[in-house]
Amino acid sequence: MSGLTRWEPFRMQFNPWRELEEVEKRLSTLWGRTPAKADGQKEAISVAEWSPVVDITEDAKEYLIKAELPEIKKEDVKLTVQDNVLAISGERKYEKEEKGKKYQRVERAYGSFLRSFTLPEDADGSKVAAEYKDGILNVHLPKSEKAQPKSIEVKVA
Repeated sequence: MSGLTRWEPFRMQFNPWRELEEVEKRLSTLWGRTPAKADGQKEAISVAEWSPVVDITEDAKEYLIKAELPEIKKEDVKLTVQDNVLAISGERKYEKEEKGKKYQRVERAYGSFLRSFTLPEDADGSKVAAEYKDGILNVHLPKSEKAQPKSIEVKVA
Protein backbone atom coordinates (compact mmCIF):
# COMPACT_ATOMS: atom_id res chain seq x y z
CA MET A 1 0.00 0.00 0.00
CA SER A 2 2.39 2.72 -1.11
CA GLY A 3 1.09 6.28 -1.00
CA LEU A 4 -1.72 5.51 1.44
CA THR A 5 -1.76 6.59 5.06
CA ARG A 6 -3.83 4.59 7.48
CA TRP A 7 -5.78 6.63 9.99
CA GLU A 8 -6.04 5.00 13.39
CA PRO A 9 -7.87 7.39 15.72
CA PHE A 10 -8.01 5.01 18.69
CA ARG A 11 -4.34 4.19 18.86
CA MET A 12 -2.81 4.93 22.27
CA GLN A 13 -0.30 7.41 20.82
CA PHE A 14 -2.90 9.33 18.83
CA ASN A 15 -2.01 12.99 18.39
CA PRO A 16 -5.02 14.99 17.15
CA TRP A 17 -2.73 17.72 15.78
CA ARG A 18 -0.67 15.32 13.71
CA GLU A 19 -3.52 14.83 11.23
CA LEU A 20 -3.92 18.61 10.81
CA GLU A 21 -0.15 19.01 10.39
CA GLU A 22 -0.19 16.32 7.71
CA VAL A 23 -2.98 18.12 5.81
CA GLU A 24 -1.07 21.43 6.11
CA LYS A 25 2.08 19.75 4.81
CA ARG A 26 0.26 18.31 1.79
CA LEU A 27 -1.45 21.62 0.96
CA SER A 28 1.82 23.56 1.36
CA THR A 29 3.53 21.21 -1.06
CA LEU A 30 0.64 21.59 -3.49
CA TRP A 31 0.94 25.40 -3.34
CA GLY A 32 4.72 25.34 -3.67
CA ARG A 33 5.50 26.44 -0.13
CA THR A 34 7.81 24.90 2.41
CA PRO A 35 5.68 23.43 5.23
CA ALA A 36 6.43 24.24 8.85
CA LYS A 37 8.23 21.60 10.91
CA ALA A 38 6.56 20.00 13.90
CA ASP A 39 7.34 17.90 16.98
CA GLY A 40 10.31 20.00 18.11
CA GLN A 41 12.07 19.91 14.75
CA LYS A 42 13.85 23.08 13.71
CA GLU A 43 11.80 25.11 11.28
CA ALA A 44 13.40 25.79 7.94
CA ILE A 45 13.74 29.46 7.08
CA SER A 46 12.75 29.89 3.48
CA VAL A 47 11.54 32.63 1.22
CA ALA A 48 8.26 31.63 -0.41
CA GLU A 49 6.92 32.82 -3.71
CA TRP A 50 4.27 35.44 -3.31
CA SER A 51 1.65 37.41 -5.11
CA PRO A 52 -0.08 40.52 -3.78
CA VAL A 53 -3.76 40.26 -2.91
CA VAL A 54 -6.25 42.45 -4.77
CA ASP A 55 -9.84 43.62 -4.46
CA ILE A 56 -11.71 44.55 -7.64
CA THR A 57 -14.83 46.70 -7.43
CA GLU A 58 -17.07 48.24 -10.05
CA ASP A 59 -19.43 51.18 -10.24
CA ALA A 60 -21.26 52.86 -13.14
CA LYS A 61 -18.13 54.74 -14.30
CA GLU A 62 -15.13 52.49 -13.63
CA TYR A 63 -13.48 49.36 -12.30
CA LEU A 64 -11.13 49.79 -9.35
CA ILE A 65 -8.31 47.35 -8.64
CA LYS A 66 -6.87 47.79 -5.17
CA ALA A 67 -3.60 45.86 -4.65
CA GLU A 68 -1.73 45.46 -1.36
CA LEU A 69 1.98 46.05 -1.93
CA PRO A 70 3.52 46.43 1.54
CA GLU A 71 7.14 47.57 1.78
CA ILE A 72 7.44 48.08 -1.97
CA LYS A 73 8.75 51.34 -3.34
CA LYS A 74 6.70 53.12 -5.99
CA GLU A 75 9.59 52.85 -8.46
CA ASP A 76 9.62 49.04 -8.02
CA VAL A 77 6.02 48.71 -9.33
CA LYS A 78 5.16 48.57 -13.04
CA LEU A 79 1.68 48.78 -14.57
CA THR A 80 1.09 47.88 -18.23
CA VAL A 81 -1.89 47.37 -20.54
CA GLN A 82 -1.26 45.29 -23.64
CA ASP A 83 -3.48 43.08 -25.80
CA ASN A 84 -6.49 43.66 -23.54
CA VAL A 85 -4.56 42.54 -20.42
CA LEU A 86 -3.68 44.76 -17.47
CA ALA A 87 -0.53 43.61 -15.65
CA ILE A 88 0.86 44.71 -12.30
CA SER A 89 4.44 43.61 -11.68
CA GLY A 90 7.20 44.48 -9.28
CA GLU A 91 9.51 43.23 -6.59
CA ARG A 92 9.66 43.23 -2.80
CA LYS A 93 13.31 43.15 -1.90
CA TYR A 94 14.63 40.98 0.90
CA GLU A 95 16.11 42.88 3.83
CA LYS A 96 19.77 42.10 4.38
CA GLU A 97 20.61 40.63 7.74
CA GLU A 98 22.17 43.25 9.98
CA LYS A 99 25.35 42.47 11.88
CA GLY A 100 24.53 41.02 15.28
CA LYS A 101 20.91 40.31 14.32
CA LYS A 102 19.70 36.79 13.56
CA TYR A 103 16.33 36.04 12.05
CA GLN A 104 14.44 33.44 14.06
CA ARG A 105 11.53 33.22 11.63
CA VAL A 106 10.84 34.61 8.15
CA GLU A 107 7.22 34.29 7.07
CA ARG A 108 6.84 37.28 4.75
CA ALA A 109 7.61 36.43 1.16
CA TYR A 110 9.96 38.41 -1.06
CA GLY A 111 10.86 38.55 -4.69
CA SER A 112 9.27 39.41 -8.01
CA PHE A 113 5.54 39.16 -8.66
CA LEU A 114 3.17 39.49 -11.60
CA ARG A 115 -0.62 39.77 -11.47
CA SER A 116 -2.51 40.06 -14.75
CA PHE A 117 -6.18 40.66 -15.48
CA THR A 118 -8.11 40.38 -18.74
CA LEU A 119 -9.97 43.63 -19.27
CA PRO A 120 -13.78 43.46 -19.39
CA GLU A 121 -15.33 44.32 -22.76
CA ASP A 122 -16.71 47.63 -21.48
CA ALA A 123 -13.35 48.84 -20.06
CA ASP A 124 -11.24 51.50 -21.78
CA GLY A 125 -7.64 50.33 -21.38
CA SER A 126 -6.25 53.50 -22.95
CA LYS A 127 -7.40 55.62 -19.99
CA VAL A 128 -5.98 53.64 -17.05
CA ALA A 129 -4.86 55.77 -14.10
CA ALA A 130 -3.17 54.72 -10.87
CA GLU A 131 -2.07 56.12 -7.54
CA TYR A 132 0.14 54.55 -4.88
CA LYS A 133 0.00 55.46 -1.21
CA ASP A 134 0.84 53.66 2.04
CA GLY A 135 1.52 50.34 0.28
CA ILE A 136 -1.80 50.33 -1.60
CA LEU A 137 -1.95 50.62 -5.38
CA ASN A 138 -5.29 51.88 -6.72
CA VAL A 139 -5.76 51.26 -10.44
CA HIS A 140 -8.70 53.09 -12.02
CA LEU A 141 -10.00 51.50 -15.19
CA PRO A 142 -12.74 53.68 -16.72
CA LYS A 143 -15.63 52.17 -18.61
CA SER A 144 -15.88 53.16 -22.26
CA GLU A 145 -18.28 55.95 -23.22
CA LYS A 146 -20.56 53.54 -25.06
CA ALA A 147 -20.90 51.48 -21.87
CA GLN A 148 -21.96 54.46 -19.75
CA PRO A 149 -25.65 54.46 -18.91
CA LYS A 150 -27.47 57.29 -20.64
CA SER A 151 -30.51 59.06 -19.39
CA ILE A 152 -33.08 59.97 -22.03
CA GLU A 153 -35.73 62.48 -21.17
CA VAL A 154 -39.21 61.38 -22.16
CA LYS A 155 -41.55 64.23 -22.96
CA VAL A 156 -45.19 63.74 -22.25
CA ALA A 157 -47.51 65.43 -24.75
